[in-house]
This record gives sequence, C-alpha cells and structure tokens, in this order.
Amino acid sequence: MEIKTISILGCGWYGFALAEALLADGYTVKGSTTSENKLAQFKEAGIMPYIVNLTTPEFDADFFNCDVLIISIPPRKNNDALVSYVDQVKMIAHVAKAKQVIFISSTGIYQDGNFIVNENTIPEPTSETGKSLLAAETALKGGTAFTTTIIRFGGLIGPNRNLAKHFAGKTGISNGLAPINLIHLYDCIGLTKTILSKNAFGLTYHAVSPNHPTRAAFYTQGCIDSGFEKPEFINELLDWKQIESVVVPAILDYKWKVDFSS
Repeated sequence: MEIKTISILGCGWYGFALAEALLADGYTVKGSTTSENKLAQFKEAGIMPYIVNLTTPEFDADFFNCDVLIISIPPRKNNDALVSYVDQVKMIAHVAKAKQVIFISSTGIYQDGNFIVNENTIPEPTSETGKSLLAAETALKGGTAFTTTIIRFGGLIGPNRNLAKHFAGKTGISNGLAPINLIHLYDCIGLTKTILSKNAFGLTYHAVSPNHPTRAAFYTQGCIDSGFEKPEFINELLDWKQIESVVVPAILDYKWKVDFSS
C-alpha cells in the first residue's frame, strides 16, 4: 500500500511532534484541533489544519479522507466523558474513509495484577479509563471498512514531560521496587513511523521500553540529573505490572532510541 496522506486526530504532545516528523519524510499531513488558536501554528508547520470537535455534529469530513487515520485522543477521567468517548470512537469508525486506522491506546488497559504481560495477555481493566480504552479498541477492530492497528503506549516521557519532578523532595513514596513501563517521545514517533514504512498494519503493539528499572532507581536518578532534591522511596513491592512486547521485536525489529537502561 502506498501511503501519501495521513490524518492525525489529536495533534497534542505526541500528535504534533509526529506530524512534523511525517512531514519531514514527505507525507502530506492533516492535523485536527479543537482550538482555532492553534490553526496558525499548524499552517506554519506545514500541517493542513482542521477543526474537529467530536462533541458537536458539525466538522469538515474532508479531514477523514486519507490513506491512514491516526487517532490520538485519550479519554477524559470523568465518567460522563468516558461514556461519550466510546461513542466518539464509534462515530470516527463510521466517517473514516481511510483504509488503515491506527488507534493510540495505553498499557493502562491492564490491571496491576503482579504479572508480566505481553500482547497475548487478555486485558481485564479495572479502571474506568482502561474499560473505556478496551471498548474503543474493540469497536474499531469490529470495523470492516478499514484495518485497525493498536499501539498501546506506556507512560509518556520526553520534552516537557519530566516525570521526575513529581517525586522531587518527597519522602515515604510507596512501591519503590515496582518496575517502570515508560516510552520516550522519540520512540513513540519511531515506532509509529516504522509501522507505516513497513505497512505492518492490523496488529496490536505494546510500545514500552524493554528496560524496566525500579521506580526508586529511575526517578531518583531523574531527580539527580535534573538538579531536583532527591526523593525517598520505600523499599517495597506492592501492586505492579511489567509490560513486554513479543510483536515489536518480531514484526518491526525496532531499534530503541531511549531504553532507560542507564
């Protein structure tokens, strides 16, 4: 399949950076926002700008006319929005004219079951957000007009997302021995681009660094590197999960840019 035009529904922290990377690779990129204030920024970057607000019935349907549609809109955390989120995704499935749909999901779809999981593990979410994401994944995979690819990102870290600051100077932080499940923005973009370049559609990918230092080790070092006051974690292992991937190495043979091993 030759890919020329890619629409990114939700040009936020990941979506906008991805759009810039795809433009550099020669793709035509359409980007959506709910804010008119961002239209000029999109145009300046070379992104074809669209206002798409899925809470209203009126939007430019041309946005959904593309080769690949990337859906990057997370559910909100109040219950009313979570219900409407699944309905919004179903509406997207109805109006999408793309042959390929990539849905950005989250490894938060898995409960903390004190286990190591991969793409073959059936998620049994306990949080409302996790339940909403699973319902959205299921709705898209049930579509017949396009092929659905799922990317489940781990915790997001990178430019303007220094998670260590949330722990700086704190003491008595629980679960210090639990493993982290993070992915850097560079790899969010790298994995997405690899799926596109290899036409590796129709699968579910766990997009998480293969290295899992403990929370205590990672965030303490992060605070040191950032010049923050060191935190103090409790040397304990409570509820946890470790997200692995069998599909990324087998299908994509991806070389990680940031692996958190040091």
